[in-house]
Amino acid sequence: MSPQVSFRQLQVFASVARLGTVSAAAEALSLSPSSTSQALADLERQLGVALFERPGRRLVLNELGRGLLPRAEALLDDMAGFVAAAREPEGELRGTLDVSASATVGTYLLPGLVGRFSEAHPRADLRLRLRNTHEVVGDVLRLEADLGLIEGECREPALVSEPWCEDRLVVVAAPGHSLASRGDLEDGDLAEAPWILREPGSGTREVFEQAMRDLGLMPRVRMSLGQHEAIKQAVLAGLGLGCLSALSVAGERERGELVALDSRLVLCRTFSLVWHPERYRSPLWQAFKVFLVESRGDG
Repeated sequence: MSPQVSFRQLQVFASVARLGTVSAAAEALSLSPSSTSQALADLERQLGVALFERPGRRLVLNELGRGLLPRAEALLDDMAGFVAAAREPEGELRGTLDVSASATVGTYLLPGLVGRFSEAHPRADLRLRLRNTHEVVGDVLRLEADLGLIEGECREPALVSEPWCEDRLVVVAAPGHSLASRGDLEDGDLAEAPWILREPGSGTREVFEQAMRDLGLMPRVRMSLGQHEAIKQAVLAGLGLGCLSALSVAGERERGELVALDSRLVLCRTFSLVWHPERYRSPLWQAFKVFLVESRGDG
């Protein structure tokens, strides 16, 4: 006789897997900790297997649990879709989509796109989280995001990705910087100038460092900062040169607050869409992906 696994047990399993503790899962599901713990124990007992390692107070998925989590998520999504179809007019998109995006994409492209999509589909709830590229890949890999948007290519073999749209980085300086009047920077200028850059793990930082390596150069990094605005303020203060997406400095260049400098650096890149092949791709997921592809970054 097959084990009788309940919808509640699957909810508890998925929540504990995502949040790491029974108490956090209980709060997220509006259950008592004892009920949550009992549901998880009942699930493991009925299946006859352990799904978690239990180091200290945390619960960490074991190999079997990691393999079953995508199936549990898919079943929960199917149930949510079943309920939604029963309650809503046929064909109306609804549900929640968790999107994790790198800083440049999430700050300068996605807000306008999400606004347009949400206006067309008011029942859809798109939840956006801004991270660096490395963190976005981690979110998608851990099934904490339905879809990721990153700067550059995805090198994680467990994930699926496809190119989305093109972007260009520019080297910028304050108008009063000693190199601002040069126009074209020599390789020696690139190697000797202090740089204000994004933090390691950022797609912007990766593209810049690769372009420098292609010229046989190593940058002198004066500051590593996690936000575009912080980098722009440091560059405006004359602390060094910056390298940022042209999208992020368009306003400052138009107002004459920052100057773009030419060089031999090749600073083109591609924004990519990333997803987990075992994550359930709901009608909302598919509609949003098609919308992004058709928009091609026109935020």
